[in-house]
Amino acid sequence: MKKLQEYFETTKGVGVLATADSKGKVDAAIYSRPHFLEEGTMAFIMRDRLTHHNLQSNPSATFLYIEEKAGYSGKRLFLKKVREENNPELIKKIKRRTFSDDNEALTFLVYFTLEKELPLIGDK
Repeated sequence: MKKLQEYFETTKGVGVLATADSKGKVDAAIYSRPHFLEEGTMAFIMRDRLTHHNLQSNPSATFLYIEEKAGYSGKRLFLKKVREENNPELIKKIKRRTFSDDNEALTFLVYFTLEKELPLIGDK
């Protein structure tokens, strides 16, 4: 997991987190790179919107990360939600950017375990 953490700390790009509800209806949303907080887990800061809602009934997600360079490089992370918490102090401490409506939005720190890692293209 340390190698993956270093990758996200040094590689610029765009991330997309895909989830599905209990009936299989899929959603995808732009997300910042994950936070690495505990051994073996990573977390995303989420507002109480569709992605967060989907994870209440289906803990599986995929994070697609496209590197900011020519060609198609990046990673696909297959994730499983293990827990979440509403901890405004911790969220404030770890978040990378501030938005004007941050104080008004209910946010969650959602923790995942990594089930599988693949390159952006291919299966090896």
